[in-house]
Amino acid sequence: MKTRDAYLLEIRPEISSARILPGMSADEKFQNETLRPIAKLQNELLVAVFRNYIQKMKNVFHTLTIDQRLNYIENAIQKNTKFRNSLKGIIIGQFTLQEYETYIQNSSALNKRMMNIVKERLQSHVQLFDMVA
Repeated sequence: MKTRDAYLLEIRPEISSARILPGMSADEKFQNETLRPIAKLQNELLVAVFRNYIQKMKNVFHTLTIDQRLNYIENAIQKNTKFRNSLKGIIIGQFTLQEYETYIQNSSALNKRMMNIVKERLQSHVQLFDMVA
């Protein structure tokens, strides 16, 4: 019988551009081996969670220009602790036990990397958040 960790690793997408190079920092290696594939795997859920966030915030997002929307996404992630923690949970919940052990050794720096990846993902999908009738 497969372990939870084996299942998690099996379903993760590969990201060909996520290279692991000699001399790369441990944080950058963790970002490319773990955070980016998990963010890609969880993309649909991240989009759905942000759509829900927009609704809970009275759909103000839909009245904004593109630049304002990009800032709105960044501010939501940086300043709304509850929302930020929810996003972190979506990513951390996909860690293997070994990855979690690595994560807790330097969680502050890895959280910054994690939230930057999530922010970039949401910003690159900004058109997906247009109101649907």
